[in-house]
Amino acid sequence: QFEKSEKQRISTLVILNDLNKTTKDLKAALEKAKESDRLKSAFLANMSHEIRTPMNGILGFVQLLKTRKLSGEDQNKYIGIIEKSGDRLLNIINDLISISKLESGQMDISISETNINKQIEYIYTFFKPEVEKKGMQISFKNSLPDNKAFINTDSEKIYAVLTNLIKNAIKYSNKGFIKFGYVKEENNLEFFVKDTGIGIPSDIQQVIFERFIQADLTLSSPYQGAGLGLSITKAYVEMLGGKIWVESQEGGGAQFYFTIPYNHKTEINVSKSKVPKIKQEHPYKIFKIMIVEDEKATDVYLSIVVKDISKDILHAKTGAEALELFRDNQNIDLVLMDIKMPDMDGYEVTRKIREFNKDVIIIAQTAYALGGDREKAIQSGCNDHITKPIEKNDLMKVIKKHLKF
Repeated sequence: QFEKSEKQRISTLVILNDLNKTTKDLKAALEKAKESDRLKSAFLANMSHEIRTPMNGILGFVQLLKTRKLSGEDQNKYIGIIEKSGDRLLNIINDLISISKLESGQMDISISETNINKQIEYIYTFFKPEVEKKGMQISFKNSLPDNKAFINTDSEKIYAVLTNLIKNAIKYSNKGFIKFGYVKEENNLEFFVKDTGIGIPSDIQQVIFERFIQADLTLSSPYQGAGLGLSITKAYVEMLGGKIWVESQEGGGAQFYFTIPYNHKTEINVSKSKVPKIKQEHPYKIFKIMIVEDEKATDVYLSIVVKDISKDILHAKTGAEALELFRDNQNIDLVLMDIKMPDMDGYEVTRKIREFNKDVIIIAQTAYALGGDREKAIQSGCNDHITKPIEKNDLMKVIKKHLKF
């Protein structure tokens, strides 16, 4: 009887211990869920602020531009504010697209041979005017000679990581310098971005790379930003097989470091377009151009942009209409091909055009702005690719790559 009673007591203790452990686990899960909800609410609140603020700048100053007797100086000032607000809004949209793809596991890696020295030099040239405008200095360091600077990696993601870190350095610095570059450490390239800005408090250095956490911090920050950049940066670095970390102290600047494998020898075959890029000679700088675009505003905008180099502009709103127009006008020099259309997409239209015309220059234009879009456009037969919103200078640079004028 005693043994039976002892067994029951032990059994009861085991059950109580299990219940106690389960209760603790449930409480921990509940707290984690509450914290997750709080952070997501903070994220949504921050997103609302970050989207509405530049929209207010755009819509508000568009209304002011309608004011009569507006001086030329005021017009230029208002237009500048609209442009900056548009850039800020576009950056937010790009970050949201990236974080969405990362969360759903749909972010792809596109490996190609990249000259890392050239990429560093391009980034330096790009940011130099902006840094010097703030009265600061910027410099870079390439540790490898050009013949050893070719690596197999995703160049777009390396570019995104470096530009995001440099943008942050510019944003949080008002004097001093910004230095960036890389050194070779055994089988890795170790990149760095150093600044003399406000620095990062030690108590938040461990969380600045986490998703949603930054949005919570940003709510009380005087600096603009969606709080997604560093989480995207960390994800990109890890996708490339590297790691990222920061060294900083409040008021003493910040030094960000990240690594990627040094894959110097060619290991991956990258698919390339079978359609050659053909340079055409046109002595009178006038071309016959077809704009394939179902959005009226974009069609009008592109028509204005290319009017100085066009002798004739044809317009198509659907893929079927574009094919019919092209068959009737095979002396077209350039096609600006929208990708998303009501009947068939621009990739399919391009493939059909290539069945009977290999020479016309086709430039894909898309608002998707996702990794891999350019490769998909090239594989379908396009000569090049440009992302909406399309800036005039960017479009003209792309056109000049393929048509001499």
